[in-house]
Order: sequence, then structure tokens, then C-alpha cells
Amino acid sequence: MPDPSPDDAEAALRALEPVLQPAGWALLNSLPPYKEEDSLRQAARLREAGHSPELVSAVLTQSRLRARGAEKFGEFASRMLFTPHGLEQATRLPVAAMHAERFQRAGVASVADLGCGIGGDSMAMAGLGLEVRAVDRDPVTVAVATVNLLPFPNATAHLGRAEGHDPWVTEGIWLDPARRAPARGGSRRLHDPEEYEPPLSAVLELARRLGRDGQAGPLGAKLGPGIDRAALPEDVEVQWLSFHGQVLEATAWCGPLAREGVGSSAVLVDRSGAHRMDRRADAPGDPEPGPLGDHLYEPDGAVIRAGLIGELAARLDARTLDPTIAYLTADRRVTTPFARGYAVRDVMPFGLKRLTSYLREHRLGVLEIKKRGTAVEPDELRRKLRPRRFGEEKATLILTRIDGEQSVVVASPHTDPTGAGSGQDAG
Repeated sequence: MPDPSPDDAEAALRALEPVLQPAGWALLNSLPPYKEEDSLRQAARLREAGHSPELVSAVLTQSRLRARGAEKFGEFASRMLFTPHGLEQATRLPVAAMHAERFQRAGVASVADLGCGIGGDSMAMAGLGLEVRAVDRDPVTVAVATVNLLPFPNATAHLGRAEGHDPWVTEGIWLDPARRAPARGGSRRLHDPEEYEPPLSAVLELARRLGRDGQAGPLGAKLGPGIDRAALPEDVEVQWLSFHGQVLEATAWCGPLAREGVGSSAVLVDRSGAHRMDRRADAPGDPEPGPLGDHLYEPDGAVIRAGLIGELAARLDARTLDPTIAYLTADRRVTTPFARGYAVRDVMPFGLKRLTSYLREHRLGVLEIKKRGTAVEPDELRRKLRPRRFGEEKATLILTRIDGEQSVVVASPHTDPTGAGSGQDAG
């Protein structure tokens, strides 16, 4: 995101300043866990105790953000400072730990975290013993990161920009380019990596400057998950990461941080742990289309973006329903963390009247509706069907193309969406 205006930056700093003072910091840390229903009463009690309205507003804002931050930072959130935008954009601590481990495994002892935000990645790297120089161009963000890095004597926060950074200050670089631009009513995501700040070309140039003998140096960069693999050189590993089914990021790993022979990879984090699938030069090609089997598989978005449908199909002994659609089908149930599986109950050509009759006959009123390769919108279809009138039985409707025909697959999800607990392991 472009630099805030001087007026915006000054207002943000004024709002944060009360909790940067010793008395404000002590008051914030003395508050009980935040509860929205108690916030008005708590504000009144603090004002009655003689605290200024500015201080009360500041500590309650931070208390609320700490409660939200627990999702990303766990127990660490209770001693951190946040900005709303910084919390929204911050890397979850388990993901930041995975980033940090790349540098540690490569033997990199010091890292510049450029575009550090509130310091999530810096905290993870410092926690593994790396020397960290956290850099951000926004003074308010630097103030927040400074507080968040206080428990780590091996980490410091500095005001600066990624552009023009001296790559020789540290052994490695972690970079999180700004991927949003101002828009009416908020901000919009940037999909062209050359619109990032700094642009992708500048990131790759920094990796080259960090290296020696024409080889890229140890640089990692957090990119938007929609980036095209073709936008990056072949010697850069691109890793798509999915957290509990949501694709969060694509990460470019350069130089010694990239694993030899791996062009792209998918990492899935779920309650059973972290799972990785790699695309190598000898990776299987795209699977052949074939008839609908007894089971249908919906690959995780990270697998799709990493170009690993062929690898997953080989593990599942599966085929596609249509060469342009990322659904797989197989005749046996196979458990895998890389796809959500469904047992096929029925299939029919799509038609509202036919589908309505089917749902009524089978008393299917609790529906999950999914789609790929069709213009039908699930919410619109649900409004037209009004399924609750049919009964209390459950099913998943999968709208897709089979042999070029718009079809509806009626299915039941496999018991565990992560693939753990039953069946034959495929991943």
C-alpha cells in the first residue's frame, strides 16, 4: 500500500501514543481479557477512575485487537501491539515459523525483514535465533514492531524502504511487498506483480545483488496466491500455502533457500500437521478424462495453483471429469490431505425441475452446494430451490461438466475432510 499521507500517519500515531507511554502500557496489560459485551461498562469504569478519554480509547482498542490477534499469534497476542491493517495483513505465527525454518536450514544467520509490518515474521525468525533487522516505511508500524520485538534482543526495528536496501547488511532477505492499492471505500488487491511495491522485478534484482557469481542469494518473498508461475525464473521455487483449506500466499524462494529440482510446491497446514507436495521435472502430466467413479475429489487450491493436479491424480489413481475442470474422480476411496473427498450417490443432467423433484423424493433439505465449470451460482440456486421445505436429510450438490454436459453430482463428504482417520493413505 502506498505511504500514508502525513495527516493520516500523524492521526494514527496520536491514537497509539497513549499506550506507548509506561502508564498506558501498564494499564493495557492490567485489563482482563476483552469481551465486546463488557466494553462499554469497562470504558465507563476506566473514565471514572480518572483516565483520559484518549487513553481509555487507546487501551480498549488494543485490548480488542489482542483478542482478535489470538487467532494468528496465540498466547503471544496478549503482550503485543497491533494496528487494524497490520493485524489483517500479518502472517500467522505457525506460517511465519515455516518461513523462518527455511533460512535456518540454509544456514543463514541474519535476515533483513523488509516490509516487516507489525513483526510477525521477524518474531518467528528471532525466536529461532536469527539476527533480524526489521524494516518498514511507516513510522507507526515501526513503533508497533519495536514493541512486539522487545522480547527478542537479537531483533531490531527500523524505518526504511525495500527500494535501495543494501543487501550486504544481512546474509539473507525476507520481503513482503505491498499488494494492495487505495480504492474507494477501502483497498483493492493487486494482481499484476509489477504493481507490487516494490515490483517483482525489483525483488528478483535484489536477490541477484545478494548473491555471488551470477547466482541468486538467499531471498524469500511473500507474493499473492494468484501469481502465475511463469512470471518467475525457473531457478526460483514457488510454494503455495493453504491454511485449513484457504490459500493464503505464494512464496518465492531464491538461491540456497530454493530446494534443488523443485519448481513449485504446495504446503497444506491443517489440524493433523503440515503436508507438502513437490513438482519436479519428472512430474506426471495432466490426467486423462474419464467416467465418473464412486468417489469425487476436490483438490486443495494450493495443489491447483502449484500445477500438481497430475501428481495428485497419480496418488489417487484418479482421472478428470473434464480436462478444463479441477475435479478428480476414482473408483476407490483414498485418504489424502491434498483433496476433499466425496462418495458419489447419484448424478443427473442439470435441470431445476428435475433437481427439485429429486430433492423432494429423497427429503434432502440440508445442502452444501459447490461448483466448477458452470455459470450457475450456488446462492442463486439455493434461493430457487428453497431446500429446507424438502426435509432434514443432508447432501452435497456438485455442479460441474461431465462429457461437456452441465451435470449435478449428489454426494456425501468423506468423514474427515483432511483425509485423516480412514481409508488408504495417498499422501
